[in-house]
Amino acid sequence: MQNHIRMGVDIGGTFTDVVLEVGSNQVSTKVLTTYTAPEDAIIDGLHQVCGKAGVSPADISQIIHGTTLATNALIERRGAKTALITTEGFRDVIEMRTESRFEQYDLNLQLPEPLLPRQHRFTLSERVDAQGNVLIALNAADIAALADHIAPYGFDSIAIGLIHAYLNNAHERMIRDVLAEKLPGVMISLSSEVSPQMREYERFNTTVANAYIKPLMKSYLGRLKGRLADEGSACPIFLMHSGGGIISLESAAEFPVRLVESGPAGGAVFAADIAARYKLDKVLSFDMGGTTAKICLIKDQTPRTARVFEVARTYRFKKGSGMPISIPVIDMVEIGAGGGSIAHVDAMRQIRVGPESAGSEPGPACYGRGGERPAVTDADLILGKLDPDNFAGGSIQLHADAAARALETLGAPLAMDAQTAAYGLTEVVDENMANAARVHAVENGEDLADYTMIAFGGAAPLHAGRLCEKLGVKRLLVPTGAGVGSAIGFLRAPFSFEATRSVYMKLSNFAPDPVKALLAGLEAEATGFVRTCAATAAIHSEYKVYMRYTGQGWEIPIYLTAAQAADPDAARFQQLFEADYTTLFGRTVAGMDIEITVWAVNATTEAAKPQTLAVTPVGPAATPQATRQLFDPALGEMAQAAVVARGSFDAGQTVDGPALITEDETTIIIPTSRTAIARPDGTIDITQVAP
Repeated sequence: MQNHIRMGVDIGGTFTDVVLEVGSNQVSTKVLTTYTAPEDAIIDGLHQVCGKAGVSPADISQIIHGTTLATNALIERRGAKTALITTEGFRDVIEMRTESRFEQYDLNLQLPEPLLPRQHRFTLSERVDAQGNVLIALNAADIAALADHIAPYGFDSIAIGLIHAYLNNAHERMIRDVLAEKLPGVMISLSSEVSPQMREYERFNTTVANAYIKPLMKSYLGRLKGRLADEGSACPIFLMHSGGGIISLESAAEFPVRLVESGPAGGAVFAADIAARYKLDKVLSFDMGGTTAKICLIKDQTPRTARVFEVARTYRFKKGSGMPISIPVIDMVEIGAGGGSIAHVDAMRQIRVGPESAGSEPGPACYGRGGERPAVTDADLILGKLDPDNFAGGSIQLHADAAARALETLGAPLAMDAQTAAYGLTEVVDENMANAARVHAVENGEDLADYTMIAFGGAAPLHAGRLCEKLGVKRLLVPTGAGVGSAIGFLRAPFSFEATRSVYMKLSNFAPDPVKALLAGLEAEATGFVRTCAATAAIHSEYKVYMRYTGQGWEIPIYLTAAQAADPDAARFQQLFEADYTTLFGRTVAGMDIEITVWAVNATTEAAKPQTLAVTPVGPAATPQATRQLFDPALGEMAQAAVVARGSFDAGQTVDGPALITEDETTIIIPTSRTAIARPDGTIDITQVAP
């Protein structure tokens, strides 16, 4: 049995989720995140799930971990004392950004401050051109002199980002070698290793971010490994990365910037696994936790991916107002809408929710831990969605009186009582999520009416039914373990790593042999990373190129088969590009040359095959264990709702809304407009009632 015990751990902004998989059985728990020492919550959760499963920590054979620590360190500017060394003349790239205005009509627009102040950015005389040729050679004596100059600053970490180093990294490696000798103990990050892609602002910023969080993450991962070993669990530890795969702890410590979206990536993998099980080709993944909500489009049972995303957007979550990170990532939209999101009334006398969150310390007012401001969880409690005596399996007592006081404070400027203020708060947060989903779908050329929603995360099942009503989505699935979905996703993810390289090439000058060599080299690099995690597993490669019409600012990803990568052909590349371009924009551009800017190969182990589901015969209606008053926002009033325990909701049984299906990690709300049936795998399948 020892070879089949695995643990998934997801540190969120409010809760740390721990899932233990023993063969085909799962046990899970949610504990409040401990910000000062995140490993404390993991150890607490470890003992809880081991106690439930009747196993010892020493029996665990593998731990897979995802965390928000890297993201939080960037958002809160809690990283190491870091320097940037770059090419002379490019010291201010990370401050000048791209000079684009994310809100062109705001005359008082404030651009985000760079991670590093100007006095922590240094230059060297050297230059490589856009073809990788050395124009100005780098002098080792200059590097040594710079090392002596910056030594008194006491930097913990140094980012090295030179112009066009993605084509020729000899100068970056030369700087690293000299600094390693002159400044032993200082951590170093090279742009040619962290993000070997064109566009110096994104590349430099990503390298600086990696260097900025590297000491913090290396220390945390080392402490975690030691604490787990002290508890008797000395098994291998792997980390979920932003692209939806698993990498070794050592790789994660070296490239921690790849962990920035690790938790949400696990959720997308979880939803993709459910989509494969139900043979669904169009899925809207909805993950709502205590701090944020994440929405992802999953087509053909595969999450959409991107190579640039933004952290810490400062201007109403507007694109361009954050810090760009140029790494492979699952493409999703993330907004400040979670159970802990705090509401207020703005100058226009409108209720606004988020992005500020109460987190776990002190948490929403109803937690009774000192919070006084109204949060989404407070509204859910007042509207009857939550049982104050059985929240998080009864481990946290909720206080309705404290929630009511907070909501009365929110409603006072608008002459609303607590219940009306709660109604307004939840409608605002649900509409915010609906708008985010609509925009994300439009940006990707999709119509959500054809999609099935899969909801998970502690707060998502509370809001998913209403979200479906707003979006016109007819079917909603809430899988088993939805409350800890991201942690389960870690256990479903393959070992994988994506290698990227910027090599500019026009189709009019397409050279098959260099392309073949480039893709083979990327495949070898990506496979080498995966081999550090899975020494003997079968590995296959996925090929992707980013293409655009000459003169355009951004590219679209084009996927290649193994045969197309092995025998590259310009006409075939053009055909693939024009087909995808037409899907996105409705037409092609006649007479324009096409160019390739970035090449990528993702090496991955095979994901587990989904189980074949038996047909579910419709059985009798489930017997409610109780009833309680539940507010139905579509009707604008309280209604008597059936309460059904998920554990006693047998396959084939049905329940009509309004109803609540309860479990330890979450509660599923069935609106009046919906009906639910239990599937054989425990998934709750919620569909629209025929008019």
